[in-house]
Amino acid sequence: MPYTYAYPHMAVTADAVLLTRSAPRKVLLIRRAKAPFEGQWAIPGGYVDMDEEIAAAAARELAEETGVTGLDLRFLGYFDAVGRDPRERTLSLAFVGEVESEHAVLAAAADDAAEAAWHRLDALPPLAFDHAEILKRALA
Repeated sequence: MPYTYAYPHMAVTADAVLLTRSAPRKVLLIRRAKAPFEGQWAIPGGYVDMDEEIAAAAARELAEETGVTGLDLRFLGYFDAVGRDPRERTLSLAFVGEVESEHAVLAAAADDAAEAAWHRLDALPPLAFDHAEILKRALA
């Protein structure tokens, strides 16, 4: 059944920040294969399906884009800046998880990620969307 609503509303996305505990600390990022921000690095994430819960969407997106599964993700916060996504008004609910080192999981790009790689926190590339802000909060 199609959904109709007389007032504008936001799309909802879920992002999954995956960090290492061991030094040097790293974050798992994906290189976007599609617009917007095609070719730029981003935190794994994407749109929440109509029939799924937010935490499940974060885990699904992490798995689809990096192949990483079976991790505990805890809620980090919401990100709702106007203009954070050029496609439409978007609310993102971010989650964070940790692994001992990048060798604890095997990450490989899939779905709409052209590449998946660990990046040192002290040498990050520019990030798509407002993902630098999400990462900053994850590290606080």
